[in-house]
Amino acid sequence: MRGMFRGAALAVLLVASGGAGKPPVTVVAAENFYGDVARQIAGPDAAVTSILSNPDQDPHMFEASPSVARDLANARIVVANGAEYDPWIGKLLGASRSATRTTITVAELVHARPGGNPHLWYDPATMPAYAQALAAALAAADPAHAAGYEARLQSFLASLQPLTDKVRGLRGKIAGTPVTATEPVFGPMAAALGLAMRNERFQIAVMNDTEPSAADVAAFEDDLRGHRVKLLLYNSQASDEAAQRLLGIARAEKIPVVGVTETEPAGTHFQDWMLGELDAVAAALSRAGS
Repeated sequence: MRGMFRGAALAVLLVASGGAGKPPVTVVAAENFYGDVARQIAGPDAAVTSILSNPDQDPHMFEASPSVARDLANARIVVANGAEYDPWIGKLLGASRSATRTTITVAELVHARPGGNPHLWYDPATMPAYAQALAAALAAADPAHAAGYEARLQSFLASLQPLTDKVRGLRGKIAGTPVTATEPVFGPMAAALGLAMRNERFQIAVMNDTEPSAADVAAFEDDLRGHRVKLLLYNSQASDEAAQRLLGIARAEKIPVVGVTETEPAGTHFQDWMLGELDAVAAALSRAGS
């Protein structure tokens, strides 16, 4: 019986590792939305780990642990956002160089401009570009499962169609509507929707953890009290005292407020997360009489 158990256990290990003792391709994503998409494309043929995965955590306050460093050192494929959003990952990779590791930096894929908005995943064009680059990297690292990666890539791209349709439909209804935000998290999606975003200097200051100017604070408050905007978006993962004050003014003035997150909520997929936030924005603007 003991020998049979050893044989069964070995068989399980071989199946889990892709057979013949070969370990599966390991993918480590800096952020969980990139990890989620990686899992959808990798399927059972690769092991995916996400580093930033807690929607209650402020991503800007993240500090890498030794276990994160080990995961990155052992990864075959690493996915980073870039655009100075996750600079810690470059430092860790530099400390554990590998000739066999592939690093996908999403900012480079979409040609994000230096100093621009780093919340690239809110741009509808980003995930298709990332998914295709990832599928190619997986196929290169694991040619035996290339057909599976390609099939799941096509399924993923098809699953984005409802999101594309939602953006197009909403843009036709709400383009030009003036809105504002405490941080530029939703900025790329707001641009895709054609929304007229106000108070961008204030948002950039908050994102960079600097104090907004008195003039920018006054302009923001005037927009709310003067009802020059139809919606206030805020980062529900990182609302400081200044943001809370603006939320209070908006609610007192009965301006709809929608919280968005930088990290994908637990138990969902990227597609559903984005659709849910679009639904929340559409409902809020409907209440505002937009």
